[in-house]
Amino acid sequence: MEDLYEILEVPRDATQADIKKAYRRLVKQYHPDAHPGDKDVEEKFKKINAAYSVLSDPDKRARYDQFGTTDPNSNPFGGVDFGDLFGDFGDVFAQAFGGSFGGFSSSRRQANSNAPRRGDDIEMLVTVTLLEAMNGVTRDINVSKWETCQHCGGSGAKPGTKPETCPRCKGSGQIRQTQQSMFGQFTSITMCPECHGAGKVIKEKCGECEGLGRVRKKHKLEVKIPAGVERNMRLRISGAGEAGINGGPAGDLYLVIDVGLDANFERNGADLHTTLVLTYPQAVLGTETDIKTLDGKIEKISVPAGTSHGQVLKIKGKGMPKINSKSKGDLYAHVFIEVPTKLTDKQRDLIKKLAEEMEAPVSENKTGFTDWLKSKIFS
Repeated sequence: MEDLYEILEVPRDATQADIKKAYRRLVKQYHPDAHPGDKDVEEKFKKINAAYSVLSDPDKRARYDQFGTTDPNSNPFGGVDFGDLFGDFGDVFAQAFGGSFGGFSSSRRQANSNAPRRGDDIEMLVTVTLLEAMNGVTRDINVSKWETCQHCGGSGAKPGTKPETCPRCKGSGQIRQTQQSMFGQFTSITMCPECHGAGKVIKEKCGECEGLGRVRKKHKLEVKIPAGVERNMRLRISGAGEAGINGGPAGDLYLVIDVGLDANFERNGADLHTTLVLTYPQAVLGTETDIKTLDGKIEKISVPAGTSHGQVLKIKGKGMPKINSKSKGDLYAHVFIEVPTKLTDKQRDLIKKLAEEMEAPVSENKTGFTDWLKSKIFS
C-alpha cells in the first residue's frame, strides 16, 4: 500500500493548510481533463483524491498515522483477531478452572466488502470577480467524475450475465486462517486474493466499463454563487460528487472560491476601500463630491473642511453584502490630495500670494525639467 503522504508529496508533520495546498497543486497537474486518454494520469488522480480524503480529515488521519489504515473494521495488529483471542482465553480459563470468563469475550465484526460505499467528494476551484462576489452569479461548470455504468447497471458484468459468488471466500471477501498456540487459537483475516475483497467474481466483464461498474463522464452543472462569497470559501453541492459503490450514495462537490483583484477597490471582509482624489482647495475648504461605488453607482460624499492627505472617510452600507445576511459592510474612501503639475500664470500668482499670506517660502524657479534639459543640450 502506497504511503498517503508520499502520494500528496508532503511530510508526515504537514499542517492541514500544507495538505490542502499540495492537493490543489496536484489536482491541477493530474486532472484527467488535461490528459485525455492517459490511464496512468487517471489512476494517479484517483490516488490523490483518496489520499486527500483521509489526510484532510483529522480523525481519519489520526487513525492512519497510528494503524496505517482508516478502516474501522480492519485489524491494525497484524491480522490477529483479538475478539477470537480473548474468546479463546476465556475457553482456556474455563477449562482450567471450571468457570466462565465471559468478560474476555468481545463482539466479532466482519468487514463487509459488498456493503454500499459513499462516493468520493470532488473539489473544484471557481474564480469570480469582485463585482460578481458582490452581486452573486450563476455559472456553468464542467465536472468530470465517475458515475454508475448504465450499460451494466453498475454490476461490472456483461449485460445478460451477473457477478458470481467467489468460490474461494464464499462471498465474504475474506480468507480466515486459524492457528493453535499455547494460549489458544489465533485467527488471522486477510483479503481474498481471488475477488480482492468484493465477494464476487465477474467472468464476463461489461465492455463499457471494463468490469469497474463505473464510467468517467463530463457533466455540465449550473451553480449559483451567492452574494458575499469570500476567497477560499467552500460551497457544498450535495450529491454532485463521485458515484457511490455497490449502490452507495454519491459524494459531494465542493467549490473553492477565488475572488479576483479589482483595479479600484480593495476588500477587507465585508468592507471595501477605494481612493478619493481631491484638489487642495477642496480639502482645505471642504466640499460635497461624487464617488463611484463598486457596482458603478454614484454616491455623494461630504468632505469636511480641513481634510488632510491620507484621511479616511466612510460611506455606511456601501461595501460587500455579508453572506446569508441582509446587512452590508462599509465603503472607506482614502483621501489623496492631487498636486497640479501644470499651472497658468494666474494660478501661479494666486498660489504665490497664498504662500506669502501663510508665510510659506516657495521656490521662484519656473523652469521645468524639459526646459532644464533643453538648456543643457543646446547651451
